[in-house]
Amino acid sequence: MDLGLKGLNALVTGGTKGIGRRAADMFAAEGANVSVCARNAGEIAATVEGLKAQGVKAFGQAIDVGNKQALEGWVNDSAKALGGIDIVVANVSALAAAEDSEDSWRAQFDIDMMHTVRTVNASLPYLEKSKWPSIVIVSSVSGREIDFTSPAYGAFKAALIHYAHGLAHKLAPKLIRVNSVSPGNVYFKDGIWHYIEKNMPDLFQRALSLNPTGRMATAEEIGKGIVFLASPASSFTMGTNLVIDGALTKGVQL
Repeated sequence: MDLGLKGLNALVTGGTKGIGRRAADMFAAEGANVSVCARNAGEIAATVEGLKAQGVKAFGQAIDVGNKQALEGWVNDSAKALGGIDIVVANVSALAAAEDSEDSWRAQFDIDMMHTVRTVNASLPYLEKSKWPSIVIVSSVSGREIDFTSPAYGAFKAALIHYAHGLAHKLAPKLIRVNSVSPGNVYFKDGIWHYIEKNMPDLFQRALSLNPTGRMATAEEIGKGIVFLASPASSFTMGTNLVIDGALTKGVQL
């Protein structure tokens, strides 16, 4: 299937590792130009080099997405470097904010919620000029069910799903598509579950036992869902929350 991504310009926050990196790589493989942001300058440089090696334009900046000015600057600089914006993937999450504390709530609000809102708002003037505008917001199954994650994490992941659905209805008349993706547990090298496996083996085994498939998702499996939803091949999909969890969750999504 031709996803229709060739020549389009995609922005991915947190695009140097895990889900974000795999999505960025797949956008490039489909012929899309890609811009990424993350905290680590070395990882940004390596990612941009890898994306350019696929024959597309690539751009990146090392920023703290909790910094409004820096985030908006990256969006605008990305539009200049790539020649516009067609696709936005808001992927960053404050995964380290695991405890039930005011600091945890603040981190989830600033990183998960406000980074998404600010990325969308800064991108909208460019998306309005696109022939194939699309926004994909990465949430989590923790936004659908109560689980062992922190209260703040689950609450703001649920808020992201609600935000995406409301935004979809608001922007549909402009033909700007908005959808969300809710991954289950995702395992990749140097990711949160890799860390938990090494440092909290009991929690890792507990989480693994909840997966009927006997394993966790790969970053590539989630990335494929993101890229498809973002692409023109999914042109009439709006306001959908795509759950990719290997039947981990039991709640019925109506």
